Amino acid sequence: MTEYQHVTADTSVYRDGTIKLHGPEGFEGMRKAGRLAAEILDELTTRVEPGVTTGELDKVVREMTLDGGAVPATMGYRGFTHSCCTSINHVVCHGIPGDKRLKEGDIVNIDVTPLLDGWHGDSSRMYFAGEPSIKAKKLVEVTHECLMIGIAEVRPGARLGDIGAAIQEYAERHRYGVVREFCGHGLGRLFHDAPEVVHAGRRGTGPELKAGMFMTIEPMINLGRPHVKMLNDGWTAVTRDKSLSAQFEHSIGITEDGCEIFTKSPKGLDKPPYRSGLLIWRNDLFPCRAMFAR
Repeated sequence: MTEYQHVTADTSVYRDGTIKLHGPEGFEGMRKAGRLAAEILDELTTRVEPGVTTGELDKVVREMTLDGGAVPATMGYRGFTHSCCTSINHVVCHGIPGDKRLKEGDIVNIDVTPLLDGWHGDSSRMYFAGEPSIKAKKLVEVTHECLMIGIAEVRPGARLGDIGAAIQEYAERHRYGVVREFCGHGLGRLFHDAPEVVHAGRRGTGPELKAGMFMTIEPMINLGRPHVKMLNDGWTAVTRDKSLSAQFEHSIGITEDGCEIFTKSPKGLDKPPYRSGLLIWRNDLFPCRAMFAR
């Protein structure tokens, strides 16, 4: 049976399997943390190019996080020693920044989580180093659409499985594989919390969505089969068939009539190609930019 916990500023929170329900103070804290995450990812649109190292990008993330009055939540998390994750081409998630230089045509996911005033703003976007292949561009486009289609399912009274089902249906319509081994999660004052947001499933199943819930939705979509494997570093997950993989992530909060996206780009730079701060919006798919209401 799913247990929910109403939390306030004075409530001690633990990773105990309960789904936390937050009030106005929590929403305000997540807006600030989410905006900082979005601003960091916006800045990276000017930094990702062939020849740059993932370590140099990690330095940008660290400096912007600290300058924003936050700390990188990943730094020291379970032994991780960097400020972001950089996942290139067939890396599904949790790629470790270092001396590797991006090459012409690479696609890369950069995942950041500033911890600001006790709140976690968790978000990731895809970037192009130069001009990627047509197949890579299409994968990235569909992956972003999967994210937004999943978010469009979020409202009080819906079920967690509705999100995964919508994502799976859309991805598999394009003959892509949906990763199951990694998922979205609850967050707020905790980095990772209940519920687990699997990006595949059946409608009408899973915990009921309630106003005040915070979570990430972060589908990982593979050009080939959905299966992944871990590398020996204990962090990096890659596609088993070495096909390309893409991912986007937003942190959201459920409102009384829909949901609020905390990590929307203030410049409209939510997906590549990033040109002049403009984003072509698919109004036929997604009814609004920063808030979904039903």
